[in-house]
Amino acid sequence: MTSSISAWIWSERFWLPENVSWADMEHPPPGVEYPRVGHMLYALPLAAGVHLVRRLFERLVAKPCAHILQIQAGVPRQAQPNTVLEGLYQSKTCPDTRQLEGLSKQLDWDVRKIQRWFRIRRNQDRPSMQKKFCESMWRFTFYLGIFIYAIRHLWVSPWMWDTRQCWHNYPFQPLTSGQYNYYVAELAFYWSLMFSQFTDIKRKDFIIMLVHHMATIILITFSYANNMLRAGTLVMCLHDASDIFLEAAKLANYAKYQKLCDALFLVFSISFFVTRLVIYPFWIIYSVLFESWEIIGPYQAWWLLNGLLLVLQTLHIIWFYLITRIAIKAIFKGKVSKDDRSDIESSSDEETYSTTNSSHGDK
Repeated sequence: MTSSISAWIWSERFWLPENVSWADMEHPPPGVEYPRVGHMLYALPLAAGVHLVRRLFERLVAKPCAHILQIQAGVPRQAQPNTVLEGLYQSKTCPDTRQLEGLSKQLDWDVRKIQRWFRIRRNQDRPSMQKKFCESMWRFTFYLGIFIYAIRHLWVSPWMWDTRQCWHNYPFQPLTSGQYNYYVAELAFYWSLMFSQFTDIKRKDFIIMLVHHMATIILITFSYANNMLRAGTLVMCLHDASDIFLEAAKLANYAKYQKLCDALFLVFSISFFVTRLVIYPFWIIYSVLFESWEIIGPYQAWWLLNGLLLVLQTLHIIWFYLITRIAIKAIFKGKVSKDDRSDIESSSDEETYSTTNSSHGDK
């Protein structure tokens, strides 16, 4: 039964174009290597390493930078100790009207006093501006570094300038060390984001970002196993470009450089629109949909790939709608006042940018 399930999962008719078998992929010419699914397993332990590097970076680099910019951790106001309220808070941070009335009778407290207690208690758990700065500085550093690495690799690649090259002689395209390193680094980073999302700052778009990270991981793994590395590297590089400016804008916002923040947000908005609503659909998706159909023809995995790419395009449209709302507020108020995707329980106009991260990957 195990062998039949394995045969079903790795069906050649699903994964490979017509007249191509796994045996063809397992015996490349001398000096040539094709991608293997097992290669991607290295990303899991590497994700733990990425998370460790992040913690060290935030402590040894980002936090000192925050001190230089006078971004303090801050000590939130402490709620009055109360075992009854604390017990409820651990299961429900925002009690409903019925629970508030019950607590009022039980403790002989005014409802407003109880509401105030829960508000103060929630603020105790809110991350400080310094923590947000450190998170954004880590993402900014990674996106900038991996984007520079990708551009150096892609600049001399013919498929960057002619997307039809992504499909010539497919799937018998040799794996280069640059492609492998890029793929493993991106996959490890997104696995680390997937895990750390449950411990990082809570965002209003938590579910959207969870879907985004899952789609990204699936697309990166899927495109590697299917040897669609040429198109995959283009997609990942394209997404990293705008994320750099988003994180830079958040850093400027946390440091209270408002003019710089607004300028960077404008650059981010333009780059997001150009890369994800123009180049991505009309260059990348067009190539995967139409040029690959013409050169290699459709097959089952081809349909899945295009479906996942279109899921990401849908997320791009949702995010750009949110970005547009911020831009409209900036026009009428003179500055970016508050991101619609900002942190849960935000109580200050300083909460400008949260993760539009984007995303990635074959993302």
